[in-house]
Amino acid sequence: MKKDKSISNESLLSTVKPSKAIVTLAIPATLALLAKAVYNIVDTVYIGMLHSDIALAAVGVTLPLLLIMVSVENIFAAGAAVLAGRQLGANDKEGANRTVTTIVGLSMVIGVALCVLGIIFMEPILRAFGASDAVLPQAKDYAFWMFIAALFNLPAQSLNCAARAESSVKITSIAVITGAALNVVLDPIFMFSWGLNMGVEGASLATTVSQFVTFAILLWFYLGGRSIIKVSPKYFKLSGKLVWSVISIGIPTAVIQICLAVATSLTNIAAKPLPDSDLIIAAYGVVQRLILIGCYVVMGFMQGYQPVAAYAFGAKNEERFHQSASYALRGSLVLTVLVAFVYIVLAKPLIMLFNRNHRIDFAQV
Repeated sequence: MKKDKSISNESLLSTVKPSKAIVTLAIPATLALLAKAVYNIVDTVYIGMLHSDIALAAVGVTLPLLLIMVSVENIFAAGAAVLAGRQLGANDKEGANRTVTTIVGLSMVIGVALCVLGIIFMEPILRAFGASDAVLPQAKDYAFWMFIAALFNLPAQSLNCAARAESSVKITSIAVITGAALNVVLDPIFMFSWGLNMGVEGASLATTVSQFVTFAILLWFYLGGRSIIKVSPKYFKLSGKLVWSVISIGIPTAVIQICLAVATSLTNIAAKPLPDSDLIIAAYGVVQRLILIGCYVVMGFMQGYQPVAAYAFGAKNEERFHQSASYALRGSLVLTVLVAFVYIVLAKPLIMLFNRNHRIDFAQV
């Protein structure tokens, strides 16, 4: 049964029409990215129900932090997925096992470092991102659980991308949808007075618990021997050449998040000395979360292209590689236009959907 699954997955990467293969893989890839946005957006919706500018601003100043952490995740996860895809295309399954296992292990170490350093230097980091004295306490409550989540978010993203590299699309969809749905349920329970009454901190804790569940599902899939790519300590082999190959492939994938993080940080810093700075930061945070949705739709489509192109590259199938690249380029351009159209036509309703505080007026954003 496992052999049949392996053949079916490899057929998707090697023989199925490139456009169909890309779309098939792009759907779970987009869901995985949107889950990142959904966690934060659901938090924003519920926090908006608290009718507090300070609470919304607290989440707003943590957005650059979120984008930086997602960038780090994508550098290693996307790089490992492309490299493993090439190795599968070249029929080097041992190499793919080694790549994914090593990067998952390295991601765990980096996750621990981010968690420890983030908690130690939390206050100066948040102040650098524009947190005022009024916003800082709630921003620290929210950021604390973000740093805890780094312990398993980094390896989870690597496992998620590895599953796409071998075209195991079902498990990635199950994992991310389960986590996102759980977050919707847990947020109000942890936040409001009829539940645990933790406020902003409850929103972040709910997200962290939900993300851990996503990680647990992916870990069960790999440790249970259900995958084509095997994750096992025996395949762990840290080498500078492997790490550099992964980073050099993954950095372009992280450019969008890095640019958004820089832009958000600079905007928050510029707004800090202005009157109603907390209100401005809160409003800008709502807009940036909407922008992320559109970015992730296009990025998800392109991540569906990566395994197909990587497999063709490894198999030295130039015709299939160029067909994949051509379809991906045309598809991404169409999606970009559609996303822009939706934002232009539905700008005000979308913003008000994520904001129940009427002091944050559409004219300000």
